[in-house]
Amino acid sequence: MTKSSPPANAGVHFPPPLLYVIGFLLGLGLDRWHPLPLTAGPSLGRTLGAAVCFAGFAAIFLSALITFVRLRTAIIPNRPARTLATGGPYRMTRNPMYVSLAVLYVGLTLIVNSWWPLPLLAVVLVVVDRAVIAREERYLAAAFPVEYATYRARVRRWL
Repeated sequence: MTKSSPPANAGVHFPPPLLYVIGFLLGLGLDRWHPLPLTAGPSLGRTLGAAVCFAGFAAIFLSALITFVRLRTAIIPNRPARTLATGGPYRMTRNPMYVSLAVLYVGLTLIVNSWWPLPLLAVVLVVVDRAVIAREERYLAAAFPVEYATYRARVRRWL
């Protein structure tokens, strides 16, 4: 029996942020049908939402992106990874970009002042976990068997 070579990429053939966009837009559609505001007045929600969006994007996503750029490895999951990212925000979560998108989603939910996107975020996270992260993890385990096993034992998937 011959050992098969690792796959060329994670096999994710769509941009994962699209899942967050779809969930959020469905939430907005439901809000138009039957509004369910988070707060009586939108001003506090907008201020808090803007702060959450900034934190989610600037602190987490940009840090993860900079880590990938420094390592000169692919950010897009349908391209091969050149190396395993374990520094920066990857020290705290194996998926800081997906965490940052969830934080951004919550911030936008506060800005639009609607409950509807929140239950849909749970659905989005399950789909991301099963359809994207599971594939990425299988790929990384095959491409970097020892390094990824050590990293996976040390760092949580989400938080």
